[in-house]
Amino acid sequence: MIRLTLPLLALLMLAACETVKGAGRDLQSAGAAISTEAAEAQSSM
Repeated sequence: MIRLTLPLLALLMLAACETVKGAGRDLQSAGAAISTEAAEAQSSM
C-alpha cells in the first residue's frame, strides 16, 4: 500500500506546485497591467 501511496502523493504535490506557479504568473501579469494603466493615467493629468 505504501508503494502506491508515496508516488501518488508526490504526483499531487508536483501538480499543486505547477498550479501555484501558474497563479503567480497570472498575478504578475495583472500587476504589470495595473502599473501600466496607472502610469498612463498619471501622465495624462
